[in-house]
Amino acid sequence: MADWATISSLATAGGTLVLALATFSSVRSANRSARLAERSLLAAQRPVLIPSREDDPSERVLFAEGHRVSVEGHGGVLELADGRIYLAIGLRNAGAGIGVLHGWHVQVQHEGAAHDRPELDAFRRQQRDLYIPAGGTGFWQGAIRDPGDRHYAELHAAAEDGTRLLLDLLYSDHEGGQRAIARFGVGVNEQGTGRMANVLRYWNIDREDPR
Repeated sequence: MADWATISSLATAGGTLVLALATFSSVRSANRSARLAERSLLAAQRPVLIPSREDDPSERVLFAEGHRVSVEGHGGVLELADGRIYLAIGLRNAGAGIGVLHGWHVQVQHEGAAHDRPELDAFRRQQRDLYIPAGGTGFWQGAIRDPGDRHYAELHAAAEDGTRLLLDLLYSDHEGGQRAIARFGVGVNEQGTGRMANVLRYWNIDREDPR
């Protein structure tokens, strides 16, 4: 004789298991969709800074003391004036979101120059945030005004002899997320008439690196 109580319990357990599996599958699918939506949203806000192009308009850059420099497309500036060192490069945003520049780190490129990503506490903070629009152009600027600064002497010499610089820029999207570091090489151009900037490497801070 059939034990209907046992059969009923097994049927209930089987139904519960099927429901649990269906719920688990549904939750996984929903989580996957949410992650994809989040990645799409972040990609739509992500800036990617590269050097400006040679045919981009020149940028007129004003410093706090009233000193001005002109940065040509794909160009860079390392200039001495009144005992101060002024630096600038032209930038283009190849990403989909607004780029906000937060800080910078510079060193003269020599045989012993570090090739690793600089630590975040090594960056000099921008006196003001600089914004690079998506698909548009802009500039970065920085200055060293204190002759006692540890980089002053070598940058002063580089301005006179044309030594190549390694410039790291820390930037983010307009909400302060997706922070990244772009490293530029800033050296004398082929004509010997000025400097030009080329991007060398990117490091991600808030997400995995591309390599």
